[in-house]
Amino acid sequence: MEMLATLAPLILMFVLLYFILIRPQQKRQKQVREMQSNLQKGDAVVTIGGFHGEIHAMDEDTLVLQAGDGSKLTYDRSAIREVKQQ
Repeated sequence: MEMLATLAPLILMFVLLYFILIRPQQKRQKQVREMQSNLQKGDAVVTIGGFHGEIHAMDEDTLVLQAGDGSKLTYDRSAIREVKQQ
């Protein structure tokens, strides 16, 4: 019984850390993966580096983004931070 009383605070801390830190991070990662897999040609996006552009072409792992001046840059799909609402 004494051992359980000693381990109870440690177990409680682990459970709290899971629900406060780990679970929300996993949920956010799932949302990002889902967003990146649902990208379509013509979507306005922002990269993790802050580049704003429109998807001009895409394949399984890379995207070609077109800037406002017509220049085209190739990015990894994982570099997309968000899809902007038009």
